[in-house]
Amino acid sequence: MTTFIDRPDGIFPSVCSLDCPDQCGLLLHKKNGKITKVEGDPNHPVTKGFICNKVRNITERMYDEKRLKYPMKRIGTKGDGEFVRISWDEAIEVISTRWKELLKSDGAESILPYSFYGNMGNLSAEGMDRRFFNRLGASQLDRSICNSAGAVGYKYTMGGSYGIDPEDTVHTKLFIFWGINAVSTNMHQIALAQKARKQNGAKIIVIDVHKNQTARLADWFIPILPGTDTALALGLMHILFGENIVNTSFLEQFTVGHEELCEHVKQYDPSSVAAITGIPKEDIVKLARMYGKTSPSLIRIGNGPQHHDNGGMFVRTISCLPALTGQWQVKGGGAIKGNSAYLYHNADALQRTDLLKNKETRKINMNLLGEALLSLEPPVKSLFVYGSNPAVVAPAGNKVRKGLKREDLFTVVHELFLTETARYADIVLPATSSFENTDFYSSYWHHYIQLQQPVTEPYEEAKSNTDVFRLLAKAMDFDETAFIETDAELIDQALTNPLNPYISKINYETLAKHQYMKAEAVFPVTLPTPSGKIELYSEKMKQDGFPPLPTYTPLPMESEHPLLFIAGPNHNFLNSTFANQSKHVELEKEPVIVLNRSDAESLGIKDGEQIRVWNERGECILKADIGENVLPGVAVTQGLWSANQTTKHLVNSLTPDRIADMGGGATFFSGRVTVEPTKEKN
Repeated sequence: MTTFIDRPDGIFPSVCSLDCPDQCGLLLHKKNGKITKVEGDPNHPVTKGFICNKVRNITERMYDEKRLKYPMKRIGTKGDGEFVRISWDEAIEVISTRWKELLKSDGAESILPYSFYGNMGNLSAEGMDRRFFNRLGASQLDRSICNSAGAVGYKYTMGGSYGIDPEDTVHTKLFIFWGINAVSTNMHQIALAQKARKQNGAKIIVIDVHKNQTARLADWFIPILPGTDTALALGLMHILFGENIVNTSFLEQFTVGHEELCEHVKQYDPSSVAAITGIPKEDIVKLARMYGKTSPSLIRIGNGPQHHDNGGMFVRTISCLPALTGQWQVKGGGAIKGNSAYLYHNADALQRTDLLKNKETRKINMNLLGEALLSLEPPVKSLFVYGSNPAVVAPAGNKVRKGLKREDLFTVVHELFLTETARYADIVLPATSSFENTDFYSSYWHHYIQLQQPVTEPYEEAKSNTDVFRLLAKAMDFDETAFIETDAELIDQALTNPLNPYISKINYETLAKHQYMKAEAVFPVTLPTPSGKIELYSEKMKQDGFPPLPTYTPLPMESEHPLLFIAGPNHNFLNSTFANQSKHVELEKEPVIVLNRSDAESLGIKDGEQIRVWNERGECILKADIGENVLPGVAVTQGLWSANQTTKHLVNSLTPDRIADMGGGATFFSGRVTVEPTKEKN
């Protein structure tokens, strides 16, 4: 059968691999075996040919002269980036020999994989790699850096990752984007909101700590103090119940605990909530009435507020709001935190969790990597990094980089570029891009599963994640058939999931025919909560040591530094991806820190000057952007800039590595900093 690779010229279907809820359908233009253009697939039911700058310019990333071409081993000091070329045979021999030695001397738990979703392909992120490390018996990684706190909080209320179908939001009349800069991180939800605005006169409200691009297009932007979102949600409930703008019949039929919640939220009156959140009490009342009296209404729940110490409880709380107004019964009404439950594949079959013999194998939270590398006992002696760049992305970055510098830590990095993390590696392996792989993708926003078939040959000597771990399994003498199965077989195993009837008609063969297929999903009448209903009162939370009703807990006062520090994403990078591409850096211009005018004036800081931003964890030099785009007491910066340009912009040097209230989540946005003038010039 002729494959896409066999055809040197043409236009081929594809899918965006970036960690983004939109997961766009693409068309790749190829000439003489090389991809020359990437455009959106106009026939995709959700993304409709509309794509962002990141993927539109991805061919420059694919064919960047800095892309890794062959395996290398370190010859210089860790962090300096001095390597020499070696063969794949030598690379695999060095890795397997070192690991066999560690198995004898320190045990399998001395080896730690560190990965995330730099490529959202399910095989690339959680396929042969997971099989390999399960069979090896390595320390398990708790991959909780992104949405785990909110996922657990939402599950307490709703039982799983169930929201409304984004395609239905064209009927919505009130959008509340809460803690999400969707213009940059969920652009097609913005497109749907704009369509609803034009057709239905829909209103767009943005609640955020920063007047970002999404806030600027809103009908109403509501700035809020970081970490106080739970209090606002409870204040809205106070008014909804108090003014009887709740759907009592829905509450009685589909929820548990509405009477207890009604009594509980009496303490969250508008004046008290205004003092906590920085939002005028008149605005709190106005927002509650708009939400209670507009139907259909949608809350798009963002990742931002869950990156606080109280982040899980925030999502647990906000997910109760649509139940109060009965919006789940209205087309275009409800909420979207995520929709991954509709597309849930058979993770056990894909990852082969049965290969892990010791079920008590230690698990290390990825947010605590610095601490793990510096002080964990027994120590981590080897690190294998793929799909992530922890030297820049992980919290408490100075600790992470200090740990990576350990001479006794044998580090392997599988990557497309010599990232900041790869510069600390002993062995660097070149990785394929997604367009060179076979994989399947399942959105965590829309309801489509999509297939990626390789369109071009691997770049130079690059290998896919699945191929690398097949080679390592052979070198480690693993003889199970699990390590010789093809990518197509892995996809079929993953999509055979008796527990998810929504995807029963989707497999490798049907995907190869159709490219993308929609889950046969309907919002479940019976939710997978203990009661089968929306749990406003959760007995399970009580058993787990949490308040059974939504409750506001202030952020800890971690230090005396005066400003709450938010290190959010920017428009042209995705975490550290694209931060090393000149076009994207040019589009983003330079790293800035956004301050309120009153704070700047009191500190003698002028707009546009370079300032020192610091706390006990580290320091950065950033350009001051002064105005009214944040509330007093708040400092916001955007983007993870490359350390290959300057280490003075590594904002995660300042972020805490505490663990959130639920799910082992990160607390990136709960740090505090001091800012002051510096002698550095622009």
